Amino acid sequence: MPARFCLISCEHAGNRIPSRYADFFRGHGALLRSHRGYDIGSLRMARELARALDAPLVISPVSRLLIDLNRSIGQPDLYSELTRDIDPALREEIVNRYYLPFRGKVMTRVAQALDGGASVLHVSSHSFTPEWQGMSREADVGLLFDPGRGPEVSLCERWGAALRRIAPGLTVRMNYPYLGTADGLTTSLRGLHGERYLGIELEINQKHVRAGRHAWAAVRTAVCRALLEAMSTA
Repeated sequence: MPARFCLISCEHAGNRIPSRYADFFRGHGALLRSHRGYDIGSLRMARELARALDAPLVISPVSRLLIDLNRSIGQPDLYSELTRDIDPALREEIVNRYYLPFRGKVMTRVAQALDGGASVLHVSSHSFTPEWQGMSREADVGLLFDPGRGPEVSLCERWGAALRRIAPGLTVRMNYPYLGTADGLTTSLRGLHGERYLGIELEINQKHVRAGRHAWAAVRTAVCRALLEAMSTA
């Protein structure tokens, strides 16, 4: 069995707006601080996963309201309503300064590991708001993967089973609240690589981030322990 290289990424780690583009966001501080500005708690989860797996971590502190690093070029939601109508030259500048360097780091790490003969487990850390458009999201943890890729299915089944046993109070759902085959960084990378690349999006309900320090720490610990167990039984 080939060695496994693990990589953690966090596309929506922060809500920073570089000063050059600050004028486009004046009066939108509340929006930047909301779930639309960044994935609350995703960076903390990503850091603990990286520590648990002894894996490199690639993050971006720039708000997805500037540009969404988890969307492909050409997708309508690559830019937010605050940036999609700005000068095309500025949009291209944002792509070159923030989008391409971030994606390039992840893609290079993955390609180098695969070229060296390793298999790759790439976990992309995200979080989701408990309610969306008036509907309650009925999950605590979501594991997003491609149902047509056997290694991803197998790993997520083991990860989910271990997490349910370690933290039986958590509701774990597969390909929820989004589909693992929807546009995203892991989906793009699957298109470039075979099944030695496993791209999983981890989604944590943001209610746990706000539940208090000890409760939130317990969720993060359970997620890390369950993944380590799932990998050990592969």
